[in-house]
Amino acid sequence: MTAVVVGVIGRPHGVSGEVGVELRTDEPERRFALGNVLREDGGIRLFTVKSVRSQPGRLLVKFAELVDRAAAEAARGTVLTVDVEPGDQPVEPGTFYDRQLIGLRVSTTSGIEVGTVASVLHLPAQDVLEIVTKAGARLVPFVAALVPEVDLEGGYLTVVDIAGLLADRDDADAD
Repeated sequence: MTAVVVGVIGRPHGVSGEVGVELRTDEPERRFALGNVLREDGGIRLFTVKSVRSQPGRLLVKFAELVDRAAAEAARGTVLTVDVEPGDQPVEPGTFYDRQLIGLRVSTTSGIEVGTVASVLHLPAQDVLEIVTKAGARLVPFVAALVPEVDLEGGYLTVVDIAGLLADRDDADAD
């Protein structure tokens, strides 16, 4: 089993222990389903989902263990994880978990291996891959127009050859 971060407990909402949760998952309906038990990242506390409702950019969640506003305030900032099987796949086709992408080899569409995926950044506009190359770290928007192929079984993904994307223009001109 692998622990995957799915959210961070935010400020209390009301007096009954309900809290805002900043999402760190593309599958909130799956991870925050009624009765699901989430774990404190690196800790032993468990949080059982008692109720959930959606608000723009976050969820309002009532955990069975947070019985009042004081308990909710004490849990503020807690990073929530769930345990997933290594072979677990996202429900939506064509989507990937961060852990599946990190470590993949990166090649250009012309077949030149240029580096590896170091991390996935979840920015407001879109997800971005941090790719470590010989020239340093590069940020590539994770969109089909720039990353047309992801082959998990083969252990690689392909990035379109665009000057300045994976190498500085000066570096590309020197090649």
